[in-house]
Amino acid sequence: MKKQWWHDKVAYQIYPKSFYDTNGDGIGDLKGVISKLDYLKELGIDIIWLSPIYQSPFADQGYDISDYYNIDPRFGTMEDLKELIAEAKKRDLSILLDLVVNHCSDEHEWFQKARKDPEGEYGRCFYIREGKDGKEPSNIRSYFGGSAWERIDDTNLYYLHLFHKKQPDLNWENPVVRKEIYDMINWWLEKGIAGFRIDAIMNIKKALPFHDYEPDREDGLADCTMMLKENEGIMGFLREMRDATFRRYHAFTVGEVFCEKKEGLSDFIGEDGCFSSIFDFSQTAYGASEKGWYDNQAITPDDYRECCFDSQKRAEGIGFFSNIIENHDEPRGVSRYIPEGECSDAAKKMLATLYVLLKGIPFIYQGQEIGMENVSFDRIDQYDDISTLEEYQVALRSGLSKEQALEVVSHYSRDNARVPFQWDDSENAGFTKGTAWLPVSPDYHTINLQQQYADSDSVFHYYKKLIALRKDEEFKDTFVYGQFTPAYTDKERVMAYYRTREDQRLLIIGNYKMDEQEIELEKPYREVLLHNYDSVRGNGTKLLLKGYEVVVLVF
Repeated sequence: MKKQWWHDKVAYQIYPKSFYDTNGDGIGDLKGVISKLDYLKELGIDIIWLSPIYQSPFADQGYDISDYYNIDPRFGTMEDLKELIAEAKKRDLSILLDLVVNHCSDEHEWFQKARKDPEGEYGRCFYIREGKDGKEPSNIRSYFGGSAWERIDDTNLYYLHLFHKKQPDLNWENPVVRKEIYDMINWWLEKGIAGFRIDAIMNIKKALPFHDYEPDREDGLADCTMMLKENEGIMGFLREMRDATFRRYHAFTVGEVFCEKKEGLSDFIGEDGCFSSIFDFSQTAYGASEKGWYDNQAITPDDYRECCFDSQKRAEGIGFFSNIIENHDEPRGVSRYIPEGECSDAAKKMLATLYVLLKGIPFIYQGQEIGMENVSFDRIDQYDDISTLEEYQVALRSGLSKEQALEVVSHYSRDNARVPFQWDDSENAGFTKGTAWLPVSPDYHTINLQQQYADSDSVFHYYKKLIALRKDEEFKDTFVYGQFTPAYTDKERVMAYYRTREDQRLLIIGNYKMDEQEIELEKPYREVLLHNYDSVRGNGTKLLLKGYEVVVLVF
């Protein structure tokens, strides 16, 4: 594999609105990010991905962009971004922006002109179709619920929005649209950013002409992913974008890619792939139901293990996945992948070790490094996330009580990850001196950075050690390029694998349960590289693992 500058990096996602507020308006800002660069450097971060900071009406928290060339005043100014890029560069930190090009905002200049003249030049920048028999052009359901078609004023014309109705899909079939997108991408790369996280990119190719699908709920609609499974030709768009933009700047790109076909993985992350990497969503997608969150199947420790291992096998010899346990669209990883009632600092450290040392590029989401957990909100009106509010109604329509529906959405809400970062135990968790845009999680008195910074045995300090181990010159090549081999897969709730390269063989093994487990090693180990308890028990080839104990061994 040809070595690239991003292969040995560790990335960190910042959700700017909830990271750190410097002006007291209750919303995080770019100056807040600048003020925390030294913290991120100390943690061991190399790449920082910023969720959208472009001008937006915030119907979907900035993923509805009204001006791709300006910073939203909530976050600051273009001068603030220039300062961030410069200060990051001084610390050998790279900045990624979020690239949102499947859709824009209905307040974007293009769409405003398209609404006035649907059949004109700008109308062709979107998917505008006539209604059928007094109804929408087709029965596809948007990701956020309801029809993916919205009527234009009092006409019989509708525009497509696979997400919120204020997010009209851009027509990638139109070469004018594509060129404008590529020009915009290059404009940002010229400003010194290192690349992009690429949002919802599998949606840019539609199966045309639009038609109905077999309904999958009582609303008579069908999940819009049914259409995506039919589409063909997306790679043409992606290769064209790569060649016109990213490749010219040797930029790092990580795609939000769902539904890729197994045999096509090399098209995305191979030597000549469209992206540097794509996220591994196998764990987050596990157990999802077409009926809604209320019908989702919870993931077990063994399910999680199989998802990770299957992905590792798929990518072997092809390229790098970007590995996550959470992001801005998912609940907290420790609340999702550690069974209820078993979450502890030891369990959090174990989960971190098992995923960070997989082959691939580890992404850490803000607050993950201090073990932030899901939020306990008492009322549905405390939630801001549009997906949560829709899924609450879906659960009610399915027959669940209000209490049951609230319990369901609390497990999966995107707001679990969007509440403010917990810096300390002062008011608003030290996030703002004003009124936070989203309520702070009630557990900030016991889970916050200030306390963990003072405790050498904290989750935070463990993350520092874990990242440092991955970068250790003696072992880095093995963790980055070494072969991945599953181990002890016959043992229930044990997650273990070898990372090997030339004459170096490392075992990462975790006891994914509360009870002790005994492991028979292939031979005595030579050294313990990392451990989440005070001492390793056992002798010779016997290893006795406590509940949620994880250890990294050299043979």
